[in-house]
Amino acid sequence: MDQHLGEFLGVEADWSSSGDPAETIEVISPHTEQPIARVVASRPADVDAAVSAARTAIDQGPWPRLDPAERIAAVRRLAELYTQRRSEMAQLISAQIGAPISFAERAQVGLPTMMMSAFCDLAENYPWHEARRGFFGSDVRISKSPVGVVAAVVPWNMPQFLIVTKLVPALLAGCAVVLKPAPESPLDALFLAEILKEVGLPDGVVTVVPGDAGAGAHLVGHPGVDKVSFTGSSAAGRAVAAAAAANLTKVSLELGGKSAAIVLDDADPETVAAGVRSASLSNSGQICNALTRILVPASREHEFVDALAARMGAIVVGDPADPATELGPLVSRRQQQRVRDYIDLGRREGARLVCGGTEMPDGLDTGWYVRPTLFARADNAMRIAREEIFGPVLTVISYRDEDDAIAIANDSDYGLAGSVWTADTDRGISVAERVQTGTFGVNQGYTMDPFAPFGGIKDSGYGRELGREGLDGYLETKSIAVATAR
Repeated sequence: MDQHLGEFLGVEADWSSSGDPAETIEVISPHTEQPIARVVASRPADVDAAVSAARTAIDQGPWPRLDPAERIAAVRRLAELYTQRRSEMAQLISAQIGAPISFAERAQVGLPTMMMSAFCDLAENYPWHEARRGFFGSDVRISKSPVGVVAAVVPWNMPQFLIVTKLVPALLAGCAVVLKPAPESPLDALFLAEILKEVGLPDGVVTVVPGDAGAGAHLVGHPGVDKVSFTGSSAAGRAVAAAAAANLTKVSLELGGKSAAIVLDDADPETVAAGVRSASLSNSGQICNALTRILVPASREHEFVDALAARMGAIVVGDPADPATELGPLVSRRQQQRVRDYIDLGRREGARLVCGGTEMPDGLDTGWYVRPTLFARADNAMRIAREEIFGPVLTVISYRDEDDAIAIANDSDYGLAGSVWTADTDRGISVAERVQTGTFGVNQGYTMDPFAPFGGIKDSGYGRELGREGLDGYLETKSIAVATAR
């Protein structure tokens, strides 16, 4: 393990306590392709112990019985400690998943820091108790209580952001959380666990169980879990829902996307290119709500393609530790090959490769890199327009008129996000109302505002994170009817 990483976590060598490589997860640098750490892999017995501790914390411990103000104070303390360690967390994430350090500081860690404070603000104004006048004349009291033990399963692409959007509202609600990070990115979750120790939460309230898909499957199907909150692929989401159904466990799923950017005929090509570049290619395109289908008017297709190609060709690709780098490697060799296979497929399908391709970027001999790649002259029936590639690959599709553009945007199995680009805001809002997605942006990619709910429809899942709705998902609602005294 890299000594510098070891210093972050307060360890001397690695996190493994066993010499058996079958019981450890090896974390590989996407840039150097060399190991940087080993982490103990949780076995079913470890998952059982974590769920048991969480169950005890819920059934017997003080956490769910505290006044909400006390839980809010604990999370604000977490936010303070987290802020003090932001730089270390950003470097750790950059090293393990290849995110450029500038993006890691701004989004991978900056967004979670903001989310913690925003959720506390929401919790302070949340209606934990409400009185209503019932239709039949009785007084009705509405109270909220924690759902119980939460299994939070997160992927590797935005690990801290996705952890915080599950963990923090669950804690504020009074739940206990068993967190299962992806095997590609366990280090930041373990670092967060160290920070949480300083907060002084009661035993069993948060436990991290690094592991592979087997550990995740054991966790989401565990009868001691009351709610599963999962982010990942649509295929994995179906398996999670099926496993949870056996116990009637509540589930929220934030899954894949193939989001469309609808560019109207009055939009400015340079503005669109700059906005799409940011909303589509950050984190090497490994973002579920990335805008990957770019729908442009046929009469102006060449203008928008040229502007996009110029922006994409100017992106600085390289070492994620270099502050000048704008696009780093993909997370794994398998992901790199998957994206390259899609690029080859796009060529075979007949789309025009405008820039990029499967060759390594100039000046790089190692690392799991893919050049920013743009296809044009594509149609919505092509697999590169229908399947989630999860890499720096954009597909331009032309349309006849506004109705045709909306029909193309809606012709997708997914419904996570989208955007419209126009000089007329009212026209943009009208388009936004007609597109079948859970989230949408007008003249921007979706911003992940902490006060607004985020989530998808169709194969993009169900349930919502962020906003008041994100807190609702970790609470049970009880109504108490009180007869009028006679």
